[in-house]
Amino acid sequence: MTATADAEAAANELMPLAEYLGSTLRRLRALPPLDLDLTQAHGNVLAADVIAPHPFPAFDQAAIDGYAARWEDLAGAGRLGAHPAFGQFDTGPTRSVRLNVVGDLGAASWRPVRLTAGTCFSVAAGAPLPIGADVVVPVHWTDQGMAAVEILHAPKRGSGVRRAGEELAVGQVLATAGSYVTPPMVATFAAAGIGHVLVRPSPRVVVVATGDELVDVGRPSQPGQVVDANSHALTAAAVEAGALAYRIGICDDDPEGLRGLLEDQTLRADLIITTGGTGTGPGDMLRRVLSRPGTGRGTVEFTDVALCPGTALGFGTVGGEEVPVVCLPGEPGAALIGFEVLARPAIQLLAGAEPVFRPSVKAHLLETVSSPGGLREFRPAHVAERRGGGYTVQPLAGGPYTLSGLAEANGLLVLGERVTTAAAGSTVDVLLLDRRR
Repeated sequence: MTATADAEAAANELMPLAEYLGSTLRRLRALPPLDLDLTQAHGNVLAADVIAPHPFPAFDQAAIDGYAARWEDLAGAGRLGAHPAFGQFDTGPTRSVRLNVVGDLGAASWRPVRLTAGTCFSVAAGAPLPIGADVVVPVHWTDQGMAAVEILHAPKRGSGVRRAGEELAVGQVLATAGSYVTPPMVATFAAAGIGHVLVRPSPRVVVVATGDELVDVGRPSQPGQVVDANSHALTAAAVEAGALAYRIGICDDDPEGLRGLLEDQTLRADLIITTGGTGTGPGDMLRRVLSRPGTGRGTVEFTDVALCPGTALGFGTVGGEEVPVVCLPGEPGAALIGFEVLARPAIQLLAGAEPVFRPSVKAHLLETVSSPGGLREFRPAHVAERRGGGYTVQPLAGGPYTLSGLAEANGLLVLGERVTTAAAGSTVDVLLLDRRR
């Protein structure tokens, strides 16, 4: 049997990634909802649809500064000419209409007033519209008179007016459950008279790196020492995913120390992420410790998944509160890919977000790449939009160089288990990495 055949036979013994994610993620439930003040809700996920209890605008109002009038009183005024290329323009002498200005209305005016024939009110944008008014004439279409005003041009009926409920009607769905609360949403809710919303809290995520060989950042690796890049990177990734993330740092390969540390963190965590020790080698202590059932302590199941890079992933619960834990490989590139396929969706599920996976597109591959048979490979890539529509994707460094590739990637090229070679010009799936959160 050839080396390639041996590798494919070994890969066939691994659990397909889709099957693993289906069996794992269905065990998670969104965190219980909280009723939050509107100013605190930004960035959280709505736990219920938000319905407008009041209209917006709440009353008929002027949309511009000008003069509120009855359109029939302006019918004799001249109109501006118009041309699609040049816009509106003055066509020459026109007959004006003179109206008496019977008052001024500002945004703070509250007493109802009524128009009579031949009269108008000077109004500011946002002012309540007088009863009977159905048009607001822009200031620059008049002589800007104070006691009486000359109307030089007649706008269309309804111009310069915002009617009650014109933008948001009572009972309208303003946002649906599963949506992140954005600043424009906050403004929309406030405008409709909403002061509190029901949201899922941001998941509290604790990140722990394990291994006797680990040392903290600030010095280079030496034989027998490896700088802990993972806990820093995974904490940043959890924050990017919308979590409140806490880096605990390095835990040595001490079984009791590890158990105690994790149980202590269950008091403040909705999810724990570990990195390192997921394999079956002599130094992989975490897998041996967490896969043993403990009374009231939960159990973590480790699975060899058809994933490249990094095949060994762990998922389960720890502590009396049975806080979910995700165990990722120790190699930095594999840890970050493992975060993308398992930990990030877990955070999204706890937050109640929909969808839980990143968006994907079909893209035109610019360079031929090879992929290990039997494994679903996630390879760093650069995605660009094509003129005329569609996308192109340029593969970046993968395999043992995945970490450096990820540093400049804005997408992940996905090559399925049956793909050993993807030719330039073929169409492939790409996950879009949004780094703006």
